[in-house]
This record gives sequence, C-alpha cells and structure tokens, in this order.
Amino acid sequence: MASTTQFLISLPPKPPYLLSYSSPSKPRSINITCCLSIQQARNDQTTSSGSNALNSLRVAFAAGGTGGHIYPAVAIADELKLVNPTSEILFLGRPNSMESTAIPSAHFEFKSIPAVKLVRPFFSLRNLLLPYFLIKSITKCFTLLSKFEPHLVVGTGGYVSFPVCLAALLKGIKVVIQEQNSVPGIANRFLSLFADLVFVAFNSTVQSFPRKEKCVVCGNPVRLSLKNSVSKAVSRLHFFPWLEKMEGSSEEIKVILVLGGSLGANAVNIALLNVYSQLLLEHENWFIIWQTGVESFNEMESLVRSHPRLLLAPL
Repeated sequence: MASTTQFLISLPPKPPYLLSYSSPSKPRSINITCCLSIQQARNDQTTSSGSNALNSLRVAFAAGGTGGHIYPAVAIADELKLVNPTSEILFLGRPNSMESTAIPSAHFEFKSIPAVKLVRPFFSLRNLLLPYFLIKSITKCFTLLSKFEPHLVVGTGGYVSFPVCLAALLKGIKVVIQEQNSVPGIANRFLSLFADLVFVAFNSTVQSFPRKEKCVVCGNPVRLSLKNSVSKAVSRLHFFPWLEKMEGSSEEIKVILVLGGSLGANAVNIALLNVYSQLLLEHENWFIIWQTGVESFNEMESLVRSHPRLLLAPL
C-alpha cells in the first residue's frame, strides 16, 4: 500500500508567504501547502496515524563550500529531527573542507564525494577535465544515494550540490532547492529547472529563476542553537568579560558586529581596517566584533592593533 509521509520545511503558515506556486499540470506525488508530502511505498501494515511512515523518513543534504550553504542545511536538518527524532539524515560534501568538519560537529552523518569545481572564466584550460570529474562525482553520489535510499534530497547551493542533485534526479528521487542569497549561483539556477520546489529567502529572488511557479518565499532557516534567547548584557560579557568590572550603565554600550561571510569579504575587511581605529577613538562606548573570515583572519590579525574594545574572529 502507499502511505504519506509529511515533514515541515520551515514554511510560514500564512498564505502571503507562499509566492507564485501553483500545482503542475502533471500529477506529482509531492505537493506544497505548508509542508511537503512524499508518497512512500510500504510493504508492512499501514497505520491510521501514519507514525510508522514518519519513523522511516530519510533525507539527504547537498551542502558545502561556505557557511552560507552549510548552516541553512544544518538548520533544516535540525527542524526535521525536532519534528521527528527518528528521521535519518545524511550530508554529502567534499573531503577536507568546511563541511567535512562542520557537519560532524553538528552531529549529523557525513559522507565525502569527489570535488568538482567550475573555474571562471568558463572557457578555461582548467575546465578541460571538468566532465571527467563531474561523471566521477555523480557516480560516487549515485552509489551513496543507492545505499541510503533517501525520500528527498535537499540542495542548498555550491558546487557540491550539483553532482548530488543530478545523481538524485537520475535515480528518480525528489529534489528541492533552498537558496539563501538574493541572486542564486550557477548550481542552484540550473538545478531549479528540474527540482520539484525552490525555497527562496526574498521576493526579488524569484525573478532570478526561469521557472517561477516552483518558487516558495519562506525566508532563511535558522539553527536551533541560535534561537535561544540571551540578554544583551549576557551576550556582551561573553565576548568582553572585563565589562563586568566597568562602571556606569551598560545600556550605553553599543556592540557593532561586522560580517563578511564564512570565507570573509576582502572589501569589507579593507574598509574596516581603514576606519576601526578612528571609530573606537571617537566613540568610547562602542565595541566591535569583527568576523574576518577564515581565509583572511591571519592577515587581518597581523595588521590590526590590539584593542580591548575590538574582537577579531575567523568565524
């Protein structure tokens, strides 16, 4: 018999957040209302509550390259485990990469696949072997997906999502895309042509996809670890412990957080490098937390003068 497995993908419950999505003309086993519905064949007896179907839910994630692709996938996986703790989650990514350390740290299973990266400009000699590496990676993904047998593959962008999602499509597995940025990258833009749904963060992003009827505007997922409410005073003491001994009202203190992405943004780093000293000199109640990115941390640390109201961090 066939039963239905349902799971939440962080969609807001109110209709205004559902943008430009209509049911395709051809019947599909996956539909969108406020959750995804996957038809799953079962040999054992079907229960009226469908709890047994939930227990066998398996989802594979293709996420890698930067934190912007990795952590939204982790947030979605967190929600799936929260809704149904027995769900099985598998992440696929590159070896010796950010995802290879971040995913196990989040307590999810991780399997590595051969790296495939498109070099720009496209007509570069370094891309001559791209078809070979792509086929090699798709073959590995196909094998891993065959063993895991997921009901759904979620791609959050980056080069690593390309071979994983292509392998899933070849196997006939449902694929959905989650795009965090206002403008999608090459991988998500191409995969959106074949994906069942595309979840986007901004209304304007819909215009970047060729098949707009597949898009659902739902914002960006947030990890459970970031949802815990912490007061400003406690947060300030975490980064600047010596503030506890400081006299005067802590309400006058302003903390400025500068973010340039997990790999850092050179333009942001250079701009702040030119003005941070003057800012701290002119505003005695200002504190700066400067996230340089992992690739720029050592360079910025060597150029920035130590200051008690300035904190540099790679991530």
